[in-house]
Amino acid sequence: MLELKGIKKDYLAGENTVHALKGIDLRFRRNEFVSILGPSGCGKTTMLNIIGGLDQYTEGDLVINGRSTKDFKDRDWDTYRNHSIGFVFQSYNLIPHQTVLQNVELALTLSVVSKSERKQRAKKALEDVGLGSQLSKKPSEMSGGQMQRVAIARALVNNPDIILADEPTGALDTETSIQVMEILKEISKDRLIVMVTHNPELAEQYSSRIIRILDGKLTDDSKPLTEAEYQKELAADKAEITAGKKLKKPSMSFGTSFSLSLKNLFTKKGRTMLTSFAGSIGIIGIALVLSISQGFNTYINTIQEETLSSYPLTIQKTNTDFSALMETFMGSATSDSEHDNNAVYKKSAIYDMMDALNNMETSENDLKSFKSYIETQRKDSESDLHKAVNGVQYSYDLDLLVYTKNVDNTIIYSDTEELMQEMVMEHMGVDMQAMTNASNSVFGENATSMMSSMGMGGSSMNLWQELLPGDNGKPINDLLKKQYDVVYGSWPNSYDEIVLVLDENNELDDMTLYALGLEPKEDVDNIMEAAVNGKELKNDNKSWSYEDICNMDFRTVLNSDCYRYDESTGLYTDLRDTDAGLQYLYDNGLKLKVTGIIRPNEDTSAPMLSGSIAYTSDLTKYVIEHSKESDAITAQKDSPNTDIFTGLPFKDSSSELTDADKQAAFLEYINDLDDSGKAQAYVQMMSIPTEEQLNASVQQAMQGMTRADMESAMTQGMAQQMSMSESDIQSYLASMSDDEIKDTFTQMMQQQVKTQYAQQVQEQMASMQPAELIGALTQTLPTLSAEQCALYYDEMIQFSDSTYDDNLKALGDVDLDDPASINLYAATFEDKDVIEDAISDYNEGKDEMSQIQYTDYVGLMMSSVTKIINTITYVLIAFVAISLIVSSIMIGVITLISVQERTKEIGILRAIGASKRDVSSMFNAETIIIGFTSGLLGIVVTYLLCIPINLLVHHLTGINNLSAILPVPAAIILIAISVLLTLIAGFIPSKSAAKKDPVVALRSE
Repeated sequence: MLELKGIKKDYLAGENTVHALKGIDLRFRRNEFVSILGPSGCGKTTMLNIIGGLDQYTEGDLVINGRSTKDFKDRDWDTYRNHSIGFVFQSYNLIPHQTVLQNVELALTLSVVSKSERKQRAKKALEDVGLGSQLSKKPSEMSGGQMQRVAIARALVNNPDIILADEPTGALDTETSIQVMEILKEISKDRLIVMVTHNPELAEQYSSRIIRILDGKLTDDSKPLTEAEYQKELAADKAEITAGKKLKKPSMSFGTSFSLSLKNLFTKKGRTMLTSFAGSIGIIGIALVLSISQGFNTYINTIQEETLSSYPLTIQKTNTDFSALMETFMGSATSDSEHDNNAVYKKSAIYDMMDALNNMETSENDLKSFKSYIETQRKDSESDLHKAVNGVQYSYDLDLLVYTKNVDNTIIYSDTEELMQEMVMEHMGVDMQAMTNASNSVFGENATSMMSSMGMGGSSMNLWQELLPGDNGKPINDLLKKQYDVVYGSWPNSYDEIVLVLDENNELDDMTLYALGLEPKEDVDNIMEAAVNGKELKNDNKSWSYEDICNMDFRTVLNSDCYRYDESTGLYTDLRDTDAGLQYLYDNGLKLKVTGIIRPNEDTSAPMLSGSIAYTSDLTKYVIEHSKESDAITAQKDSPNTDIFTGLPFKDSSSELTDADKQAAFLEYINDLDDSGKAQAYVQMMSIPTEEQLNASVQQAMQGMTRADMESAMTQGMAQQMSMSESDIQSYLASMSDDEIKDTFTQMMQQQVKTQYAQQVQEQMASMQPAELIGALTQTLPTLSAEQCALYYDEMIQFSDSTYDDNLKALGDVDLDDPASINLYAATFEDKDVIEDAISDYNEGKDEMSQIQYTDYVGLMMSSVTKIINTITYVLIAFVAISLIVSSIMIGVITLISVQERTKEIGILRAIGASKRDVSSMFNAETIIIGFTSGLLGIVVTYLLCIPINLLVHHLTGINNLSAILPVPAAIILIAISVLLTLIAGFIPSKSAAKKDPVVALRSE
């Protein structure tokens, strides 16, 4: 039973209060057709809206089936409207973008009815009102009567207890009005119908009860409930409450919200597309910036990997710290003082450079222990070093001796550096070996090699180069296979297999071709002569087939095999010094097979290999392991103080010996001589004047001499030694000071006295027998002081020009566990930082002498430009994001316009039980659709724009692997950002829609 108890309703109209209802008391039967009559403005519709839960009463109580509504919340009113009320409006209030069937289904959708049941019940309701054949039509395609019957079907579909009809025939003609009234009368047999009308004739004809209202008060009721009927209705209400029937709260699914919004957007296709395109502009801007940034970063990462493959982190056994020197050379001279800019002043440059050269620090690294550490870390798949290192290469102090026969059938040493030195000496008279030795003496051999390979000391002349080995025993690292294409044959898989390395144009330089035996010496001589004489040289355009290259014959010879013991001298001689010996070595050398030809692929900008012939690390291991069996190495190790090639003693550390050390070494040297040697040694000893004898003789010779006398004597001596004219020498001497003249003349006299003294002693001792000389030596040795022995040690003993270590190196004696250098390859600068951190971890807790020292040449010369690119990207994104925000605001404004356009739809939804949240979610769904469309459109346009952008970039830069590309994850994130921003932008409009008064919304047009 529906009961109104003292219902009052007040409205504020400016500063005045309008009393729409003034205490209405009414009781309704469960099944009756009630018509409410009264003039306009008397409160009929207001009372109908209060009964329907669309409007709230000011005072009183609305009792529904025995339950007071004073404590009803919004969700309770929504449930009441959805399950208990069916509205039939004068203006039909159908949603225009939905079909007839969808309009009727909508109330069931809120009731969470399954799709199949929903469709079945909606069809049944439409069939009951005679519209079973009009299911797919839109409201705009129907007549007024048909639309009103659709409204009745919508009101009936959820089987409500009450049908509220507000002027249901007000917009219909007489015939159609009768049809509608007949339907309502039939419905009233099993439920309550409350109709507001201005037509008393229809009310009298079809209604079972007529209520009249005037000025907000009840004036007449044709059939009020009797007390008995009232008690009966109360009993029915109690029985229903006792049964405990609980109604589900209505809820609009996201699918329904999405469908309503999508269909609404389709009714405004033009505006929707323009809105989506406007919203996509910001996405396009950000996506293009990200695409170009990603392209640059990908290109930079490739360059980084290739750069780091050419310049790995190298740790030398003997490390020379070049950081200060390089920073000085890379920097500029510094100002030493502050001054006015009114003249030319000096600033320091030479001193800084010389000081940096003078203070270069050299340290020894224990690479044997560090190699063990690296291998342990690399075996641990969880270690940072394992993940960061792309490859490891160990280098040794080993000269790989490879020989081949050239086209002249002459055996040549296949080494471009040595052959170039010979050619330059032959044609230009320049000793390049002496220049290399001078560089090594200043910078160190390893450092000079490193600087050369990095382009700091000229181009690399290395012909033979070891390939970077792969992991788990693979002969070739994947990084090499990524950078190089095999144009013929295959990669080497064995220690005796090699590959030829071409440049990107399939070319080799002429010096390399000569070293490979493909160019005759005559042609190379012609090239050198043409270059020296400045003549133009014609290009002969020679070429060789891949088969010819792979048929070349190379032989590697073990270093130790080059030396054989000579029984006549007791020394080891080099077989390479004779043609027969070189032929023997060549014939018995290890044959190397060319298995393939490789070339840098077109995407490689910094290829790893600088040599032209590459071999595997297995060849290095083979040479080292087989050299251990050498007799020459054994002999040298058995005689660590004597050079097995010359028989002379080593002078490894003479500069650090004290006089006592030299005395002991000199006496040991004399004791080891045979009788003939001892006799000669005594004569040599006596031929060396003491310091006192030398000074006395020089002073006596110079006594009484004037500067003129000295100049005259010096002129004669210098003319003989220097082949200069006397006038030039006299002019030179005249420019010298008196002290300089005296010092120079004294040195000349000392040398002359030494020579004369030696001649006199040797003449005097020429008549002595060897036995007498030996006896004299035996008597003299005990009388010599440490200073005298040190003098004889320096003057008499002839030392080997080599050292013990140099001899072992020449013989190829190398320990595989103790490399000369370790090259650590990283893919990125971040990985290089990880490797440096691993070295720091290794050094932690060790004393300074045991720590690994190295110079990061790449780090000194290069810095990662990734940070710069990222910074530029962030700045550009920040600027472009402004347009994205503006687009989002625009979408918010358009959503607000959509709210205004769909105000009546909001009222309809609220009337059939939709909650505020349902209304809000409907508009949120609309913004999500627009945001998704904007994002998707922006991504599609970006991908399309990347095509001409990449073509333009490739054309302008010539870099084919520099391409703008938007990663799929970034595209998905950008679409999500677009959806999120539009959702945020539509938050305020959706909330305003939810807050709209349903009564006011239903009145809007």
